[in-house]
Amino acid sequence: MTIKLYGSKQCHKSDYYKTFLETRNLDYVFLDVIENAVYAEELCNLYKNRKLNFPTLLLGEKKLRNPKDNELDKWINKLNDA
Repeated sequence: MTIKLYGSKQCHKSDYYKTFLETRNLDYVFLDVIENAVYAEELCNLYKNRKLNFPTLLLGEKKLRNPKDNELDKWINKLNDA
């Protein structure tokens, strides 16, 4: 499973999710949407309103925007079981 974290280095919520994933020893890719226009475009394409809604986590095909810990854990477990 590939986990993508769309966010920004200056965003405290992005930092929170990086720590969340790292403390669970999960591999993820951090995509800074402020510093990289390609990542910003990818994120905009995930939403109908085409806005930079970050942080957003993409777990396989599942998109989560600012999920609570229990919701994120649930989806990680679901995808790991698949």
